[in-house]
Amino acid sequence: DTQTLRAETFKALHERDRAFVMPNPWDAGSAKMIASQPGFEALATTSAGFAFSLGRPDAEGALSLEDTLGNAGAIVQATSLPVAADLENGFSDTPQGCADTILRAAAT
Repeated sequence: DTQTLRAETFKALHERDRAFVMPNPWDAGSAKMIASQPGFEALATTSAGFAFSLGRPDAEGALSLEDTLGNAGAIVQATSLPVAADLENGFSDTPQGCADTILRAAAT
């Protein structure tokens, strides 16, 4: 499936002998623009960029998990590149809460 293919591609990028550049789009439109440029093989979301695009500060609590996952989902849908997510502090102070966040992000 598409998610498995993206995960395998992302893993392979980390296993090779050279570095790769992973830019941080703040929304689906910027993801499309970045992905159309040569040389980019993966993307990562940006909590600061997303918060700033909404007129919010880059601060804990400025974005909800739902905001973040909605934006990440839009970025994933906008491009075929693998996408890593900036999940702040896991949106939780507990290991189980962080694990739940990771599971929800993977489902996104």
